[in-house]
Amino acid sequence: MRWENLTEGPTGPAALFGADAVVTRTIDTPEFRGITFHEVRARSIVNRVPGASRMPFEWTVNPYRGCSHACVYCFARKTHSYLDLDTGLGFDSQIVVKTNAPELLRRELAAPRWTGAHIAMGTNVDCYQRAEGRYRLMPGIIEALRDRTNPFSILTKGTLILRDLPLLREAAEVTEVGISVSVGFTDAALWRTVEPGTPSPTARLNAVRTLTDAGIECGVLMAPVIPFLGDSPAQLRDTVRAVAESGATSVTPLVLHLRPGAREWFTAWLGEHHPHLVERYERMYARGAYAPTWYQRMITRQVHELAAEFGIGPARRGAARRIAEPDGPDGPAPAGATQLTLL
Repeated sequence: MRWENLTEGPTGPAALFGADAVVTRTIDTPEFRGITFHEVRARSIVNRVPGASRMPFEWTVNPYRGCSHACVYCFARKTHSYLDLDTGLGFDSQIVVKTNAPELLRRELAAPRWTGAHIAMGTNVDCYQRAEGRYRLMPGIIEALRDRTNPFSILTKGTLILRDLPLLREAAEVTEVGISVSVGFTDAALWRTVEPGTPSPTARLNAVRTLTDAGIECGVLMAPVIPFLGDSPAQLRDTVRAVAESGATSVTPLVLHLRPGAREWFTAWLGEHHPHLVERYERMYARGAYAPTWYQRMITRQVHELAAEFGIGPARRGAARRIAEPDGPDGPAPAGATQLTLL
């Protein structure tokens, strides 16, 4: 493995962690069988999003590299190539853990140069993947953000976020917090093949319900909408209906995009499971990573029409919220709150 790209050396301050600070572990339990953890002491944790990015935020925190969710379409797969790790199975099973993330974040938030900008999490790999059950980095991260009243948002497919519900409530009482759960479809057969390491769509929507019942409004990022496999009118209707029934405050569709690294892995999966679609995908994504604009607009229109029918609206980009105390132990969340959009 090529750690030298990210460790101390001629690059000096640009290094991400010390060369002597890598500990590799394998854990022989059913939950982690086949997964290798590379524990590192990171040198920085708050990362600036490249200016050319389409993301509507500037700063991120990513306590992990690689993701055991094993989503075949994950756009972050390319990042594993920087370590000479495989972007296919290696991305799914070789997980880099920044074990000092909470203490490092607390220090960086306290630096005079930090101005308290919004921090997005879960936008590269999921911070509530299975590794979080072992390393428990997120409680310390949320506490650091809470203590500095720093606004933040979390996007996840992991139901483990419910473990930190009390901390999320505490943070939301003092700063702006946005929570979104990613559910692109409710088709169980499709889920088992394209997102094999994730909780089921039903479990994720149950987590949305639990969050909203606790007074934390939660939106759903309907992502990805997968062309020819998860985009039929009936599938879209079933998904939006389930999202509405979960109590989600918003639903925002996002069509599958295939960046380098993800594109090759997804195409190989497609050739194995749906070979008749390979040529159609080649045509649809012939001009780059994104589906044609007309297709994206068609899906967005259909989802928004269904959302209106079922009583929920699209998320409003850039809006954020602060949670007030409910009326009582079982009281409703305050009316008029809006959900921070991540994508």
